[in-house]
Amino acid sequence: MKHIIRLVLCWSLASAALAEQTLTPIPGNLMAPEFSLQDTHGKLHRLSDYRGKPVIINFWTTWCPPCREELPSMNRAWHKIKEEGVAMLAINMGEDEDTIFIFSADYPTDFPVLMDRSGEVIEQWPVKGLPTTFVIAPDGTIAYRAIGSREWDARDLLDTVRALKESPSH
Repeated sequence: MKHIIRLVLCWSLASAALAEQTLTPIPGNLMAPEFSLQDTHGKLHRLSDYRGKPVIINFWTTWCPPCREELPSMNRAWHKIKEEGVAMLAINMGEDEDTIFIFSADYPTDFPVLMDRSGEVIEQWPVKGLPTTFVIAPDGTIAYRAIGSREWDARDLLDTVRALKESPSH
């Protein structure tokens, strides 16, 4: 419950960032917290399974207006990067398969949607509001964070993520 109250209070911060289309670098080689979560089809995903490639990880909920605004651009981005060795995961906070399934009729996603039903995973990450997206470097460190909605299919954002594939360290 604590994480829901904190994120609701921070929602205005996330929505204020709507117009900004940048990624904030995260200094200090902060390792991304490991997780093991099921997707909406029952498949287990571990962050460590994606080591060696950049990973875009989006924390969201169905009741969050900026999240709903952002998901279609994430799906378009996925279709641009899925063959390029870049992974994309959406981690839903606190909701079940039925809620996500109903939501997905209006906001379909073709990339994995993971479920953090208890909110334990989101508590381990430096999430400041919803949506918050992290870009993980191939070495497992958090390279960038984006608080609030972005147009993820924008060339500049995707080129920033793609550049992580060529950089031994960000």
